[in-house]
Parts: sequence; C-alpha cells; structure tokens
Amino acid sequence: MSTEVLDAAPDAGEPAPEPVRVPPIHNRFLFVDVAAQRAKQLRRGARPRLTDEHVMPFKLERVAMREVEHGLVEYSTTPVKSSGAAEPATPDQ
Repeated sequence: MSTEVLDAAPDAGEPAPEPVRVPPIHNRFLFVDVAAQRAKQLRRGARPRLTDEHVMPFKLERVAMREVEHGLVEYSTTPVKSSGAAEPATPDQ
C-alpha cells in the first residue's frame, strides 16, 4: 500500500484556505507514514498548518505528528493489488 500526502500550499499573497479536517488515523503504521511524508514536506519549506491555538513544537517531525493528530493533513492511499495467487483449495465433503 502506498500513501500520498497532498500538499495544497497557497501562492504568496493569497490568504490561506480554511483547513480541511480529515478523519483520525487509527492505524499506527499509516500514521507514521503520513507524518513522515509531511515532515519531509516541512523540511523542504512547506508552511506548518498548525494555528496559534495549537502549541508549536520546535522539531518539524513533532509539528508533522501534531498536524496529523489534528486532522490537518490530507492523504490518499492506493489499493493493494492482489498477487494473483490462487486461493488454497478446500476439500469437498
């Protein structure tokens, strides 16, 4: 399964759009994958989506994790392709 973090940064001079709230991530592996990709975007210069109401941590990885926790990061997953292996045969009774 592949995960893609969607980054819709506004152009300079445009007001930031209202953040879209996504449902919380309950799968810890998906959470780590989304937060890691968001941290990479932040390291490359993306603006944090946390507002003044959130306490801003200093490390970008923590910022990314907080953004994911608060539902500020949109993401999409691609479905897993089946391997094409046949299901094990069951004996007829």
